[in-house]
Amino acid sequence: MKEFGMLHVYTGTGKGKTSAALGLALRAAGHGAKVTMICFMKGDPTYGEAQAFRFIPGFTIRQMGRDSFVNFRDPDPIDVQMAQEAWEEGKRILLEKEADVLILDEINLAMAKHLIDTEEVVSFLHSHRGRTEVVCTGREAPQALIEEADLVTDMQEIKHYFTLKNIPIRDGIDH
Repeated sequence: MKEFGMLHVYTGTGKGKTSAALGLALRAAGHGAKVTMICFMKGDPTYGEAQAFRFIPGFTIRQMGRDSFVNFRDPDPIDVQMAQEAWEEGKRILLEKEADVLILDEINLAMAKHLIDTEEVVSFLHSHRGRTEVVCTGREAPQALIEEADLVTDMQEIKHYFTLKNIPIRDGIDH
């Protein structure tokens, strides 16, 4: 694909960061791009995106986190290991030029909570993204990543039915 190689950051407290990345993935796949999405935190195979990818040619998803919540105050060593393995897979994909678009879902939070090293991630992305479009999602994007990025979107919650109406997560919409 031509003219790929930008770094996108989708962050903030609002809903829609992963959804925005998936919209970009769908658009890119529609133009014949190879897309890989690495999920740092979302290991549950029942997530809609984990089920839908098999219907989209050229789109691969790799769920590399556990299917339970990470305790960020005292992360389990397995969560640190899994985040580091996910980052190693992302680096491999970039080095081997395996994808036109690489989505690193929830990497921002993995860096913010010190599961992986921010300085290493930003330095590597600066030097190695080449012709691969890279999308980093998650709350609390580190300032160094924001400064390195070509596009930053900060999604802020204004209103949400979870808090307003106590509506639980809905399959196909939120999960």
